[in-house]
Amino acid sequence: MDEHFQPCLDGIDYDDFSFGSHMVEQKEPLMETAVGPYLVIIEQPKQRGFRFRYGCEGPSHGGLPGASSEKGHKTYPTVKICNYEGMARIEVDLVTHSDPPRVHAHSLVGKQCNEAGNCVAIVGPKDMTAQFSNLGVLHVTKKNMMEIMKEKLKKQKTRNTNGLLTEAELREIELEAKELKKVMDLSIVRLRFTAYLRDSSGNFTLALQPVISDPIHDSKSPGASNLKISRMDKTAGSVRGGDEVYLLCDKVQKDDIEVRFYEDDENGWQAFGDFSPTDVHKQYAIVFRTPPYHKPKIDRPVTVFLQLKRKRGGDVSDSKQFTYYPVVEGGNLSFPYSSGLGYNNLYSSSPHPVGGGYQGGVQMKAASESGDGDDRQAPTESTYCRELQRHAHLCHLWLLARRNAHALLDYSVTADPRMLLAVQRHLAASQDENGDTPLHLAIIHEQTAVIKQLIEVVVSIPSQQIINITNNLQQTPLHLAVITKQPQVVQLLLQAHANPTLLDRYGNSLLHLALQAADEEMLRMLLAHLGSATPYLLHLPNFQGLLPVHLAVKAKSPACLDLLVRKGADVNGVERQGGRTPLHLAVEMENLNMATHLVKKLGANVNSRTFAGNTPLHLAAGLGSPTLTKLLLKAGADVQRENDEPVSPSSSEASSDTDGDPEEQEQEQAMELGEPALSPHPTPEEEQEEAGPRQRRCHTALDLTRSQKVRDILLQASQPRPDTELPTAPRPGVRVPTGNVLSLDSDALQGLEQLLNQDGSGSDWMELAKRLGLCSLVETYKDTPSPSVSLLRSYELAGGSLGGLLEALDSMGLRGAVRMLRKPEPLEKLQSTEVKEDSAYGSESVEEEQAAALKPRPVPEGELPHSQQQQQVH
Repeated sequence: MDEHFQPCLDGIDYDDFSFGSHMVEQKEPLMETAVGPYLVIIEQPKQRGFRFRYGCEGPSHGGLPGASSEKGHKTYPTVKICNYEGMARIEVDLVTHSDPPRVHAHSLVGKQCNEAGNCVAIVGPKDMTAQFSNLGVLHVTKKNMMEIMKEKLKKQKTRNTNGLLTEAELREIELEAKELKKVMDLSIVRLRFTAYLRDSSGNFTLALQPVISDPIHDSKSPGASNLKISRMDKTAGSVRGGDEVYLLCDKVQKDDIEVRFYEDDENGWQAFGDFSPTDVHKQYAIVFRTPPYHKPKIDRPVTVFLQLKRKRGGDVSDSKQFTYYPVVEGGNLSFPYSSGLGYNNLYSSSPHPVGGGYQGGVQMKAASESGDGDDRQAPTESTYCRELQRHAHLCHLWLLARRNAHALLDYSVTADPRMLLAVQRHLAASQDENGDTPLHLAIIHEQTAVIKQLIEVVVSIPSQQIINITNNLQQTPLHLAVITKQPQVVQLLLQAHANPTLLDRYGNSLLHLALQAADEEMLRMLLAHLGSATPYLLHLPNFQGLLPVHLAVKAKSPACLDLLVRKGADVNGVERQGGRTPLHLAVEMENLNMATHLVKKLGANVNSRTFAGNTPLHLAAGLGSPTLTKLLLKAGADVQRENDEPVSPSSSEASSDTDGDPEEQEQEQAMELGEPALSPHPTPEEEQEEAGPRQRRCHTALDLTRSQKVRDILLQASQPRPDTELPTAPRPGVRVPTGNVLSLDSDALQGLEQLLNQDGSGSDWMELAKRLGLCSLVETYKDTPSPSVSLLRSYELAGGSLGGLLEALDSMGLRGAVRMLRKPEPLEKLQSTEVKEDSAYGSESVEEEQAAALKPRPVPEGELPHSQQQQQVH
């Protein structure tokens, strides 16, 4: 029997207890094999989010949920006896997280629990499943822990003897209790389920092998939060390790956290980041150095995974990717000028020409000088060797000269420079002090004719990769051709089988380089000629973690983005540092044109989340941009979506750097004073436990904004509305502008374009952009065929209102434009329009809003003062 059984319903603790033959008949042996009865957990308890409670707090508000429990679908810890039908008793008690598990100081409480702290359920005879729906954990204080453990150990010792304990046994119990107090973790428990079958006498004495649950963490303990990586400042580093990385995370304990690097393959390699507890800042940031990769010599980048891992619990966070790149050892001096036959020494007639012969002569001379003076044959042999080497070298030079002479004669006849290059092809891999080969230099200086000739020469050299040689910046000739914007040269290199998948020292591929320059022509040519490498490069991040689609957004080029998506790029791809999508980046840049393009044309996911749980709407609200907020809401952004940051930290989090448990201190102080520590009424968070414990509410977009305009937009969007809204009756003397949402046909656009350009300067559209809060689009549209039409289309797609446009046109004095848009209504009524949509579509600071609010404005005739208007109830 297991020697650590716990008290059951009848108060007997089976630890260290062996059943005698009079209690267990040999005719009914214990069955623990797969073919006999056995106990199995079919629903584990939820590991995190459940709070242990002190005795003075009263009953728990909701039982311990199951691991798969969700809102609207509650589950609870459940076990089942397999291969058996009949009545059985299943007991549950608490054990430690240690191995082997030992009795825990905490106790179970609930409807099915007894005074000994155990829970009991009777199952059978058909349904052998037991669900425990009302389990609570009674948390003991450190002050009372010693006495409770001694009492439990005393019961364990006296259950068989039924007598008094000796002094020696009492000392042993006290020592054991002290040991348990030192090692026991009061913030972690596990459930132990033990099933008892009936013996021939009808008593539940036949125990099956106990099963133990996953660990359950007290939600108030420092280690109870789920591990989560929110952001990293680097996603790549040297294969040698030692790169410093800043990592933002959810709350961790300084002495119980590791950064684990690993490969998910058969090798099972893993290593850990180097940092000390002092490198964990306020338990929310870790500064560590990367470990070296297990293969110090790699010829191309290798991607591994990293995750946070608790030392004691062993639980881990979601994995993020990290790239190791090779070490660049300076230039690839395959054929350096200093050690080969350069142009200056091909025809040298020096008695000691540069080369191996001269070096060999020096070595032989040194040997003769250091030899024994009595050896008369050494000088003769040395002189003979030097003469042979000299003659051999001169013969080699003569042959080279003859080949060069023939090449010169052929060039004179054909005028083809390749005749001269062919005899020098052994020098095609030569590199200068920057690591540039002749092909690199020809591309840098845009010598197209020379480039073609060199390509033909280098591809004719068998078993060589001269065309892919990198310089000291890890740039191949293909990289330089993209950087210098020579699409014809890029095409020639690709046709000559240059490798398009090689990366420069920053991890940039050809697509990254073309997009960094916003070179649409180059990108189009690359996507047409990359062939099978295209899917790989479209989903390849650089060492900053950015995919090509992210760089297209940074380049403010919708055309480039369209080309990438058309070829298979993921418009919702996430970058590795923080998990941002292209739409997140567009919103961060406050680029309305790009955000509109992503949402309206490419169908980007408006509710995508970063590693920290922020949606684009969170970012737009935080920036205080009404335009972007309206655009995202119109596209289906969820105004109620929460990120992963709680709205207000708990008291235990606020003092997370202290060693003690603030709540336990409060409980102990209250008990010493004889006062109730906590209110008997549950908090809103505790009431939520009836539907299963949940984390505290996190930030919505409304929580993050400081702009009153954005706040009003979000409040309006958060109110439930019917599918079809009926027009509301206006107040007496107040007329709502026709058309709340702007919709312009081609005639209206053409008319507005003429009116905005009527003075010939074409500057009115820029003023209109300023008044609409769209100054960021001026540079984007100034070179388009019709800037005013492009501006109006963007304003319309972003959800701009007719009232806002009318107000802007009216303030510019363009009454003709206002009259054209309001044709059904007399112009003199325009000034009596009372309800106007706010036209400030740019980001606005709190100070600007306060200044605008304090500035008095004229009240048009018929409009009620602002103070008399009905205020919206939040």
